[in-house]
Amino acid sequence: MTIRIPELSLVVLVGVSGSGKSTFAARHFKPTQVISSDFCRGLVSDDENDQSATQAAFDLLDHIVETRLSRGLLTVVDATSVQFAARQKLIALARKHDVLCDAIVLDVPEEVAIERNAGRPDRDFGPGVVIRQRKDLRRSLGKISRDGFRRVHVLRGVEEIDHATVSYEKAWTDKKELTGPFDLIGDIHGCRAELETLLTELGWELTRVDGRAVGAVHPEGRTAVFVGDLVDRGPDSPGVVRLVMGMVAAGTAICVRGNHEEKLVRALKGARVKVAHGLEQSLEQFAAEPEEFTRAATAFLDGLISHYQLDGGRLVVAHAGLKEAYHGRASGRVRAFALYGETTGETDEYGLPVRYPWAQEYRGRAMVVYGHTPTTRPEWINNTICLDTGCVFGGSLTALRYPSREIVSVPAEKVWYEPVRPLSAPGYRDPVTLDIGDVSGTRHIETRFGGRVKVMEENAAAALEVMSRFAVDPRWLVYLPPTMAPPETSKLDGYLEHPHEAFEEFAAQGVDEVVCEEKHMGSRAVAVLARTPEVAAERFGVADGSTGAVYTRTGRPFFADLGPLVERLRVACEPLWEALGSDWVALDCELLPWSAKAGELIRVQYAAVGAAARAALPAVTAALEAAAGRGLDVGELVNRARRRHDNAARFRDAYARYCWPVDGLEGVRLAPFQILACEGRNTALEPHAWHLDTLALLDDPFITPTRHLFVDLTSARSREKAVEWWEELTAQGGEGMVVKPAVHQRGRVQPGVKVRGREYLRIIYGPDYTESLDVLRRRFLGKKRSMALREHALGLEALARLADGDPLWRVHEPVFAVLAMESEPVDPRL
Repeated sequence: MTIRIPELSLVVLVGVSGSGKSTFAARHFKPTQVISSDFCRGLVSDDENDQSATQAAFDLLDHIVETRLSRGLLTVVDATSVQFAARQKLIALARKHDVLCDAIVLDVPEEVAIERNAGRPDRDFGPGVVIRQRKDLRRSLGKISRDGFRRVHVLRGVEEIDHATVSYEKAWTDKKELTGPFDLIGDIHGCRAELETLLTELGWELTRVDGRAVGAVHPEGRTAVFVGDLVDRGPDSPGVVRLVMGMVAAGTAICVRGNHEEKLVRALKGARVKVAHGLEQSLEQFAAEPEEFTRAATAFLDGLISHYQLDGGRLVVAHAGLKEAYHGRASGRVRAFALYGETTGETDEYGLPVRYPWAQEYRGRAMVVYGHTPTTRPEWINNTICLDTGCVFGGSLTALRYPSREIVSVPAEKVWYEPVRPLSAPGYRDPVTLDIGDVSGTRHIETRFGGRVKVMEENAAAALEVMSRFAVDPRWLVYLPPTMAPPETSKLDGYLEHPHEAFEEFAAQGVDEVVCEEKHMGSRAVAVLARTPEVAAERFGVADGSTGAVYTRTGRPFFADLGPLVERLRVACEPLWEALGSDWVALDCELLPWSAKAGELIRVQYAAVGAAARAALPAVTAALEAAAGRGLDVGELVNRARRRHDNAARFRDAYARYCWPVDGLEGVRLAPFQILACEGRNTALEPHAWHLDTLALLDDPFITPTRHLFVDLTSARSREKAVEWWEELTAQGGEGMVVKPAVHQRGRVQPGVKVRGREYLRIIYGPDYTESLDVLRRRFLGKKRSMALREHALGLEALARLADGDPLWRVHEPVFAVLAMESEPVDPRL
């Protein structure tokens, strides 16, 4: 006998003591999947036979079962469970977590169980216990199928138990092996002509028989996914069903069930239903079709299921949406949510139920695509999107290309059905209104460039302090740059950092070409510029006459009055408007000199150290030399004092190179090295050659170009030339360079590695750092590198949302997360 159980389920083993449940469980399931009442009794009492600990043992068993089910793990309960009450408790746990529950009954002769227990010295309770359990089991067998189990598998006798096998059934909702690409299509409601137009717009080739579309295929092998509500209200529900049936049968489409299919099937099967909300049109149209087609259509619609998990679980499709706790689960309430959504219990002024805004609270890993509630346009809300744009009401029919997230819509040919309630905008809030609830507490931010990023509550609190007190107007705050890690520590004599390690790291990760960019001696800056005040008002909602902002990597304005700086930069960037075809642009830059931002820091922290060293060390050296002249053995101390004096002079020269006189904007320069975004484009994903070539169009004294060198990592000579260039830069007092993959890389590849010069590192580690290189080489880079990857993914996600035209609060979510990450404790010298 083969027992088939769901991959995600609760399996209850039922049988008397000595029936072989533990042996059966060990043979067919992983040890971690089996929760035994005896084992739990031992955990709470150190004695598996201590009956006084039974209640505590079952409390523990229930807790473990519930925890595993909440995490979506197959769980097997090894207890007698011969009594109805014991089984009901477990069935209730399964229902609570929306998983199916199967029972496997091991029914062995009474004498076999008694004999087995007698052979076990730890089972000294005598035959009476088995006889009593056997009576309970016999009473249960006749009605156990009505307990609430999905299926009851009864194994009778030792031989049948020993020869049974267990196999697993995938959930009907589990289509994770389908990875796309997909074209997800919103509610059609009988609008066959618009569906055919949309499919054609998406590149599908329709198959027709006698002039009717009966199927479609995409030359690129795409799969269509219909979110339900194919029928009712519109002019040709049978035509829509015929086309979708053909596509599903051919394997070019899948479809989930909508609430209108649910009601139509019941009506077609003869059930008494209220004929309203467009059902009357469907019934009339199907009545005109051949009976054979109507039977086939009824069977097809009746076979549609509530939701699908696709692309490894990264995509979930359900007609009315699905909150994360229900993904892949099976129960009546999961099905009801997928078909109808959730309501608040209230009705609006049109007498329609008020939908609970589940998407606003959604924080799941999977993208959820749904329909059901018609809106004027599709809008992303927390990694969910509604594709019902009211085609049958005169709106449009909308599709989402996955994974590219491109929206494609075609207008309705006419208003086919007057809506009870006018179509409204999809959002639950003003798109430019920020809410503290978006950023407070522990958050999980979904990115398309690095998976899910967790932001801890304490880090969010620190970021909120900065954002609320010091940041620029958040409407300009559309991006924060990631931190950047140094390379692995160099083993070369006298060096802490060297290009060799950066090149080796990227080559080991399969990168063939990198670009080495001069690291400017300034402060990291982000510039967001609009061509005119009108563009600023229209695109960013800033209507105060300003045309942009320039801010630090923690979102603070560089100057109290940014107007002159923004205007000067806007004029310098005039060539970009035509080159990019955009009236706004976001740039990643360095603002020079460092002293323009950090003058006070340089005076208090660096200049003070340099001045003290230059004043004290000559006197120390002179005193030691005098002592040596008197014959004291202080030679090593004299040499160390001289080295420290030389180091102090080098330290002073290092930070001095970052300072030059600035009077207003006189002396200030900006060095852009990356175009982050413009209208409709996340340009951060472009190859670095494109960025540098485009920025070379800026011919203005205010702009400092970024010197650079492309390096073929497969060529030893190309690497050598890059090292020579770095040595030349740093010998002239330069900070060093940044090494980046020439083209954007996904995965765990660092977006950039900074290689700083030997003398510059005195600013970071102190004047005498070269005296303790052995200690510094033990620095830990792991956390810094992890942070760089997470912040890079968040930054790209913010830019993608900005380019997609998402509302400010959606763009701000990953931006805020970058700032929160900056409060993580990491060695600031890295």
